[in-house]
Amino acid sequence: MIKNSLISVIPQEEKNKGSVEFQIFSFTNKIRRLTSHLELHRRDYLSQRGLRKILGKRQRLLAYLSKKNRVRYKELISRLDIREQKIG
Repeated sequence: MIKNSLISVIPQEEKNKGSVEFQIFSFTNKIRRLTSHLELHRRDYLSQRGLRKILGKRQRLLAYLSKKNRVRYKELISRLDIREQKIG
């Protein structure tokens, strides 16, 4: 239910679940859920490890998108309200 309401934020042509934008969006959603979980359960080390893995995957996808299409990258990070990464 949450995924369907959040998918509506993505434009129609980007709803392909294999697209880079959708994957970044999905990882961002998981990161926010895990972050709120870890605020309550600080010693859940397996969730911390999972969060670090997802952060790395999202970072690699964002780097790919920024090299491929800078305009789509800027739009996506502004829509998802995440910080721009340092490339370099």
